[in-house]
Amino acid sequence: MNTQEIQISDYNYELPDERIAKFPKEQRDHSKLLLYRHGEVGEDVFYNLPKYLPKGALMVMNNTRVIQARLHFRKTNEKGENTGALIEIFLLEPAQPTDYEQMFQTTERCAWLCLVGNLKKWKEGALIRQLEIRNEKLEIKATRRGEHGTSQWIDFEWDNAAVSFAEILDAMGELPIPPYLNRETQESDLTTYQTVYSKIKGSVAAPTAGLHFTDAVLSALDAQGIEREELTLHVGAGTFRPVKSSTIGEHEMHTEYIAVRRHTIERLIAHDGCAIAVGTTSVRTLESLYYMGLKVMDNPDIKEEDLHIAQWLPYGCKMDAVSSVEALQALLDWMKRHDLTVLHSSTQIIIAPGYNYHIVKMLITNFHQPQSTLLLLVSAFVKGDWHKIYDYALSHDFRFLSYGDSSLLIP
Repeated sequence: MNTQEIQISDYNYELPDERIAKFPKEQRDHSKLLLYRHGEVGEDVFYNLPKYLPKGALMVMNNTRVIQARLHFRKTNEKGENTGALIEIFLLEPAQPTDYEQMFQTTERCAWLCLVGNLKKWKEGALIRQLEIRNEKLEIKATRRGEHGTSQWIDFEWDNAAVSFAEILDAMGELPIPPYLNRETQESDLTTYQTVYSKIKGSVAAPTAGLHFTDAVLSALDAQGIEREELTLHVGAGTFRPVKSSTIGEHEMHTEYIAVRRHTIERLIAHDGCAIAVGTTSVRTLESLYYMGLKVMDNPDIKEEDLHIAQWLPYGCKMDAVSSVEALQALLDWMKRHDLTVLHSSTQIIIAPGYNYHIVKMLITNFHQPQSTLLLLVSAFVKGDWHKIYDYALSHDFRFLSYGDSSLLIP
């Protein structure tokens, strides 16, 4: 199969608006769980997930935390009053500094690559907003430096060195819930649109497969002997970008930034290079690790920034026969040589029919939009059997998309 010639129209299905969950279930773990096991489809409730997983398996989850990435400013008039056009600045990724952890600790100034709503109304000049944080007033200023690819480079400055950028986001930012919910962000979303194990700030969208987990389910997994490891992939706005080209080969995947601890790679090796992935973000990270291992095998002196996985790398790779353990071991040895306890890299990997999975053996995921790269990823995982899964979900009252129900897929 030539993956790049796949017609996205072949991955369409009718999704009525009423099937899109606008709000989550009151109790996270009471969502429905579709079970796809070796071609057979059934259902249960999410809190029963642990009983369907093999004892001693390794589950990998994405611990990224969604930031309040929408910032609203009003243009100032000739009198200096903020009464002009409303401008929305949507933070995409840090530009200066580029490290997420450093960014949120930054004081006085920083820069981000952003999307700007109502850009035509912001031709020149700075946008200014007054804030009060910890009973102290401060002024934050946003200045547009220019285009940077498909986004805008925005410089931020504020006049209180005791306040970090993380505090500014908490004070003035709005959580960016998915556009297809067609509603304003509510106070409840600040809790419900984060996983209970979210830790590392950086995403502009939640890894939604993890939203169903509760402390009770995590305890039940522990009791079942399921090992858990966390990694970090910061979900970008590109996750919502539809495929507009007729074939997949013409679609450009967005780049996402990952952080994986050395310990996690050691646990993967101890489990024969096999894992249960919670969500498509965990899938993309785990499968990218395999190809990073191949890169290290091909070039032992490779630099960390050159481990980036390009979109189509897996499909032209000549070393695909290397086992997942061999690839992971090569990556682990490389990390040890470079004295790295955490691997920081990026991936643009696209997983679609024709892709050969290496590490992920079971997948927990929600139900995705028609004609999306996420649906292609699922189709590749279940060997093209996605119609059976989605037909069952549509005919058995399952709720779809970010706040919708869950599935456990075992090919």
